[in-house]
Amino acid sequence: MVLPRPVSAVVFDMDGLLVDTEVVYRDAMSAVIAEHGRDMSLDLFRQMIGLPDNHGLLVGHYGDDFPVEAFNLRVVELAEEMIAQGLDLKPGVLEMLDHLDAVGLPRAIATSSSHRAVASHLGASGVIPRFHAIVAKGDYARGKPNPDPFLTAAGRLGVEPRFCLALEDSHNGVRAAAAAGMMTVMVPDLLEPTDEMRDLCVRIAADLHEVHAMLRASAG
Repeated sequence: MVLPRPVSAVVFDMDGLLVDTEVVYRDAMSAVIAEHGRDMSLDLFRQMIGLPDNHGLLVGHYGDDFPVEAFNLRVVELAEEMIAQGLDLKPGVLEMLDHLDAVGLPRAIATSSSHRAVASHLGASGVIPRFHAIVAKGDYARGKPNPDPFLTAAGRLGVEPRFCLALEDSHNGVRAAAAAGMMTVMVPDLLEPTDEMRDLCVRIAADLHEVHAMLRASAG
């Protein structure tokens, strides 16, 4: 497949796309909600993927007296314990970065996570210096599904959004990238593509190896 426009930059999501962290947070949330004597459905967790703020969902599901702040702090604590044991990069990440180096394309990360989480999740892999910009929570006014994270990333790279390729695994991330006017590819992790995702994306890719092949074909 050839992309509809030339690619001048690539903007990556982080969790679930570059590193396999969504499973970690799913397991941490399930464990913490069990500490509160409750259950968390997979559907509820899926609704939170890619959201910068889960307060409304948790209160709506568990009631106004649910201790959201304490819950989130404990989830982060437990997830960091799991992450400290080591995280693997998703298949195709290094090959993608090597290709972008070879063709001279700038790239950024646009994530709903904090800069501290970026350092925690990606630091050991050594790939952080290979990105020209890191856009994380606190760098933009409105989080995903609003376009702000992706527009901020494009601005920092000095590239018009319509010439950026955005890579996302979550529905809210896809919505954000498409709203920014970027050519958007979904690489599903825990969320399956829907008809809405297919309409918003230029492609649904099985993994980053497929995205890499698509970039080579478009450049050729």
